[in-house]
Amino acid sequence: MEWVLAEALLSQSWDPRVLLGALCRGEASAERVETLCFLLQRLEDEEARGGCGRGALPEAAREVAAGYLVPLLRGLRGRPAGGSDPGPPARQRRRVLRAAGAALRSCARLAGGSQLAAALAEEALRDLLAGGPAPGAEAAVEVLAAVGPCLRPREDGPLLERVAQAALALALAADGDGGEAGPAEDAAALAAGRLLPALGQCGGAALRAVWDGLGAAGAPPGPGRVGPQLLVLSALAERLLPEPGADRDPRTREEGPDARRCWRFWRTVQAGLAQAQDALTRKRARYLLQRAVEVSAELGARCACGPQEGNGPSLFWWSEKKKDELLKFWENYILIMETLEGNQIHVIKPVLPKLNSLFEYAVSEENGNWLFHPSWHMCIYKRMFESENKILTKEGVLHFLELYETKVLPFSPEFSEFIIGPLMDALSESSLYSRSPGQLIGSGSPLGLKLQKFLVTYISLLPEEIKSSFLLKCIQKMSSRHWCAIPILFLSKALANVPRCKALGIEALLALRDVLQCTMITHQILLRGAAQCYLLQTAMNLVDVEKVSLSDISTFLMCLRQEESLGRGTSLWTELCDWLRVNENCFRRASDCSCVGLPETSSLNAYVKNLVQEYMKSPALETGENCFMPDWFEAKLIAMMVLLAVDVEGMKSQYSEKRRTQNVLRIFLDPLLESLMKLGTNAYMPLLKTDRCLQLLVKLLHTCMLKGSSTQDDEVFTLLQNFVMSTAESISEFILRRLTMNELSSVSDLDRCHLYLMVLTELINLHLKVGWKRGSPIWRVISPLKNASIRHLQEMDHGQEPTLGTQVQRVISMAALATVCEATDRTPELQLGSLEAGPTERFLSALPLNHTLQKPHAEEESSLCEESSSSQGWGKIVAQYIHDQWVCLSFLLKKYHTLIPTSEGEILEPILPAVQMPVRTLQAALEALTVLPSDQVLPVFHCMKILVPKLLTSSESLCVESFDMAWKIISALSNTQLVFWSNLKAFVQFVFDTKVLTTAAKIKGQAYFKIKEIMYKIIEMSAIKTGVFNTLISYCCKSWIVSASNVSQVSLSTAKNYSELVLEACIFGTVFRRDQRLIQDVQTYIENLGHDCAANTVIENTKREDHYVRICAVKFLCLLDGSNMSHKLFVEDLAIKLLDKDELVSKSRTRYYVNSQQHRVKNRIWQALLVILPRFDQNFLNRIIDRIFRAGFINNQASIKYFIEWIIILILHKFPQFLPKFWDCFSYGEENLKTSICTFLSVLSHLDIITQNVPEKKPILKQAFIIVLQWCFSHNFSIRLYALVALKKIWSMCKTWHVEEFDALTSVIESSLSQVENMPGAGNAKKNWQRIQEHFFFETFHPLKDYCLETIFYILPRLSGLVEDEWIAIGKFTRFTDIPLDSGFQWYLSPTQLCERKPGDWAQQDIGSNSGEADDQSEWTDVQKKIIPWKNNVPDLDLELVFQDRVAKLGKSISRLIVVASLIDKPTNLGGLCRTCEVFGASALTVGSLQCTRDKQFQCLSVSAEQWLPLVEVRPPQLIDFLQQKKSEGYTVIGVEQTARSVDLTQYSFPERSLLLLGNEREGIPANLIQQLDVCVEIPQQGIIRSLNVHVSGALLIWEYTRQQLLKHGDTES
Repeated sequence: MEWVLAEALLSQSWDPRVLLGALCRGEASAERVETLCFLLQRLEDEEARGGCGRGALPEAAREVAAGYLVPLLRGLRGRPAGGSDPGPPARQRRRVLRAAGAALRSCARLAGGSQLAAALAEEALRDLLAGGPAPGAEAAVEVLAAVGPCLRPREDGPLLERVAQAALALALAADGDGGEAGPAEDAAALAAGRLLPALGQCGGAALRAVWDGLGAAGAPPGPGRVGPQLLVLSALAERLLPEPGADRDPRTREEGPDARRCWRFWRTVQAGLAQAQDALTRKRARYLLQRAVEVSAELGARCACGPQEGNGPSLFWWSEKKKDELLKFWENYILIMETLEGNQIHVIKPVLPKLNSLFEYAVSEENGNWLFHPSWHMCIYKRMFESENKILTKEGVLHFLELYETKVLPFSPEFSEFIIGPLMDALSESSLYSRSPGQLIGSGSPLGLKLQKFLVTYISLLPEEIKSSFLLKCIQKMSSRHWCAIPILFLSKALANVPRCKALGIEALLALRDVLQCTMITHQILLRGAAQCYLLQTAMNLVDVEKVSLSDISTFLMCLRQEESLGRGTSLWTELCDWLRVNENCFRRASDCSCVGLPETSSLNAYVKNLVQEYMKSPALETGENCFMPDWFEAKLIAMMVLLAVDVEGMKSQYSEKRRTQNVLRIFLDPLLESLMKLGTNAYMPLLKTDRCLQLLVKLLHTCMLKGSSTQDDEVFTLLQNFVMSTAESISEFILRRLTMNELSSVSDLDRCHLYLMVLTELINLHLKVGWKRGSPIWRVISPLKNASIRHLQEMDHGQEPTLGTQVQRVISMAALATVCEATDRTPELQLGSLEAGPTERFLSALPLNHTLQKPHAEEESSLCEESSSSQGWGKIVAQYIHDQWVCLSFLLKKYHTLIPTSEGEILEPILPAVQMPVRTLQAALEALTVLPSDQVLPVFHCMKILVPKLLTSSESLCVESFDMAWKIISALSNTQLVFWSNLKAFVQFVFDTKVLTTAAKIKGQAYFKIKEIMYKIIEMSAIKTGVFNTLISYCCKSWIVSASNVSQVSLSTAKNYSELVLEACIFGTVFRRDQRLIQDVQTYIENLGHDCAANTVIENTKREDHYVRICAVKFLCLLDGSNMSHKLFVEDLAIKLLDKDELVSKSRTRYYVNSQQHRVKNRIWQALLVILPRFDQNFLNRIIDRIFRAGFINNQASIKYFIEWIIILILHKFPQFLPKFWDCFSYGEENLKTSICTFLSVLSHLDIITQNVPEKKPILKQAFIIVLQWCFSHNFSIRLYALVALKKIWSMCKTWHVEEFDALTSVIESSLSQVENMPGAGNAKKNWQRIQEHFFFETFHPLKDYCLETIFYILPRLSGLVEDEWIAIGKFTRFTDIPLDSGFQWYLSPTQLCERKPGDWAQQDIGSNSGEADDQSEWTDVQKKIIPWKNNVPDLDLELVFQDRVAKLGKSISRLIVVASLIDKPTNLGGLCRTCEVFGASALTVGSLQCTRDKQFQCLSVSAEQWLPLVEVRPPQLIDFLQQKKSEGYTVIGVEQTARSVDLTQYSFPERSLLLLGNEREGIPANLIQQLDVCVEIPQQGIIRSLNVHVSGALLIWEYTRQQLLKHGDTES
């Protein structure tokens, strides 16, 4: 059209000036400028052919350029671009720019010479370098792109170089993150896409300038800059890579660079493949790689590019001899990179084997060296690691970790850097460590185990000179970021298993210390404790002891928490002692260690002795009596090192001298014991020295008595105890003097007081262990301390203005009094036998409760503020003072609880006001709860526990208020706070005290309903804070039953009023989020390691898992005695509530599917009913038997049906009187029963158990035989199978008991059963008959012998397909010791072979409205035979005939297309497909569940299409059989999937009988189904996004099939 227009203009006039002048007048619209461009191009053609106007044309061209085009472009440079959103003005402007640039190029050519082009280029270059607005740069680029090819390579070389440098700078300045484009990005893209390729045509100068500019940037570029560089490289690819014919001309080769030989080029390509965030940049990188390979293959010449580093393998090389191998390598490589763009694991997984072949190509078989640089492989893994699809990331990590399992790869620095960089970054994702499907809980993370194996193998293969630096970098990487608990645990475990080697020095030890600090972040105590254990093992295995000193080791050990990992007596402590013993003379020695006085020269002993000596030296500086107390760190370190050194000596002398240990310990502690002996007599000993002595004493006792150590047979603890006891008198005298002689007067002295009282408590505990004696030093201290404390408190109540010293002494006296009360409460020997109130009790009872301390004088406030920050303000001091008051009051109330009246009106002149005026005391307790911080409320709770039962009747509202106030404190706490669990336990103990529950249930007032409300709030809280309900149910069950010596005599009349608590416990358990479930899995894995992991020994198992709630309830129920009336009533009430709950859940409209919350709750209900079933008598069963039978008709999951069937069997076995009601269950019509009748047929398959105690069996057999026989004729295949199983059992019993009435049917029944057994072929009918007979419920399960907790809670849930979260191993029942074992413990374990069975593939499951499943009948009746005794040959019903029949009835055209959508989940997609299939006449649509048609979203999109289209239900597990059946009927199975061998949709010819299989929305078609496909069809795509919606994909293929069939029919008719 353009040429026609130009010809028309030329036909009007051949004078170019006239024509061009006419076009240059008027508004510069896009159409006018484009017409001018067309005309100039036509004139160029005429000029080339020697046309007319030759003399005038150059001049005219110059006039157009100078007079019209250049001013036009100048005007466009200053005009705004219209913003980043290109509206119509912006689009018009760009059209004008493009046309004006092309016209300018024609003018330059017509003008002759290069002067005009050079002038225009100079002017445009100035504008570009001026850095004006983006529109100006865009116009300048257009001009340069237009006139650049007109410049002369030699004469205008410098200009070309400057233009090329400016264009490159503009192109590289673009934003490379793939974000939204703006004017600047448009200019940069224009420079890269048009200007640089145009300059590339100009020859060597411009191309060299661009190439040098790219090289100057360095390599590799960062993720944000790689995009612009690849944009430039891909635009110049044809110039930067040699042309196939260029090697014949040497001059051509010299002029242009060869990018293949430049390492920077390849590093940029790799950065694009691995680091680019946007798909377009990655596509450009793949294009450059593919283009380089194609050029190399065409040239055939040898080519190599080494890495920047020097001698490593080539980044790229080519050899004609290896052409086939190289092409195969790069073809597979590019295929893998393209496949990774799909980001779908089912597409990528089949391609991963090609990645293994890449390694085979990449490593030389002759010398084992790398043939290809390993960075290429790392690009693939990096893409997988950074995928948004975590399944793909996990697959990539697993594939990488498996590399060394089958091959040994040569060492490469880049490989090591990749492990420390991207691999460890990927390993920080916790979700990667989840269990594999089918793997048992606690069996360990597959990825964690592979990581361990990989690191062990890789590090063992590293060269010795590399190993140290690699491990150091690895540990430093671990310390460089915040890790979650699970990744750092498995990384630590992997490092701990690296074989011993001397690889780490002091720098690595410091890095390990930093990693230890990282482990402390998590709240999961067991996980962080285990990580600490593994990090210590790592240090012992890998540290070179000659490079570190004992001081370094001890500082490192201090980073471990002894209460979480390094407990004395654990396997880790023993391992550490052995390591120190072996290496004690190898550590780098410190010059100041002295070994004088030791039995043998030992660096460890010398170091420890020196430590103690230095520690015990008097401090150089001490600022009077107000000096701060020293930090505990040094005392903790010395205590640990002393005990380690002593235990090391114990290892040496294990079989020799026993006194050696005593001597060593004595030598170590001599300075300490000497100072302690002087404490009582030396009043001038420096205060800091006394503090340090007592701190070390406390830490020695604490470290020696940590959990995990058995103190009874511990020689070291006995020695330490004897040493401390020898100094007890001196210490106690010192403490008494310091606490009672007004020597403590500053705020910093409060910490000192805490230390003294801690030491006093330890001394009391030691005396209790060795035996309390009335004349002991502690005995002599307790009474004076108590009297002095009371005296101080009384003296300070005279109303004077308080000073800091008097207030501090008051706090100290109250703290001492609280300690004495606690010690007296624990030590009966300290209490007097009489309950007569003495002076102490009178004083405590008269204390003004919640009396706060007034701040000291104003002049002393400054000194108070200058005190140590360890006491955080006066408020903390006051809180501690009130806390100590309540500790004393708690002791008093506990001692005189019998004197507490139920109302205050009974005593006129109370001797003990706090005890005898309980209402006032409880009111004060409520006030204290409002004042005290949450970590100080425990003694108040203890007081309330004693007071509330006494006052509940008379002061109910006050008690309810106390419940509310206490609950507010508990609910405000986080379960990660240390005080939460102790506060919760105390709260439960006072609110759910047995006396409180009994009284509240009697009066049925506010308190009763408040307790119920709190109970449900605690259960609700348990969903967020795991373990809360455990505390409640454990306490209640123990208080109801455990306290009694004879459980059967305990009355549960109180518990009956709170049976909802046991009900909720029986069905308790939340469906955890994936991250919570992962944490529980890993914790179970650590627990299963047992004593091999020291954290299990040190950290007490709190049994806060949800399982323990149900375990507690079940063990409680197992202890109940059916002969005890209160027990019987409790059990019956619980059973009624369980059945009510089951009916409530069944009526719920919440979706009910396998392993849903509803399924789990119903499963737990029937488990609980099964446990308490033996306690039911006939009368009670008569009340509930109809409800149990009715439950059998409800649509339930398989596991629930097994429990219902089991219960019915046990009831009928024990009470055959209920058999008539059981027979009535078969009397309903088949339409009402549907497949629910399978439940009752399953019961009949155990008829031998039911009739075991029946003397006359024949009537029962007759009835059963008649019933079963009629169900053998059912239209439903599943029912027929169950009926046949029952028939086989009943018939065998009939033959055993010789029932003569059925002799006439013998031949018929025998032939029918024989036909079933010997069914010909391998169809579904035969397979399912074999499966159901081999099913555990019919083959192995014995309802009586298998009646045990293991079967109920572990074996049956496992065999019936319940998720592992619902399996409760029997070991948990035995480990839970809060409730004792009952006398029938032997029935906990299953005696049969059932536990060895594996889950079968036959699922007994009801299908119905609530289940999300549908009736099998439509499927089974179409493909299976009916078993009718007197008719052996019934023709198979043909699925296709059924479809054709229905189509004919609807008057529709017949199609042979079946669309299989069973893998699709979303109702919207299914509804849309249903409508599409109906519109285009598909013969059938298969779905996973027919219940989807009831979904509103489905109906909204299908618009009633399901009523006119045959729908068939084929569940995903049945798809393989369905596809094979359709293949046998002549169908071609077609998958809609992108694979390596997919056929383009436009090239594929659909057979008439086509079956179209559509994949899942997220995962596509699973790998096991891809193998069933005859062909994969792929929809051609042009865009970046690589996937369509599944409904859209299906619709495209359905239409293409319909179109092809219409064409075929049209050709046939014609």
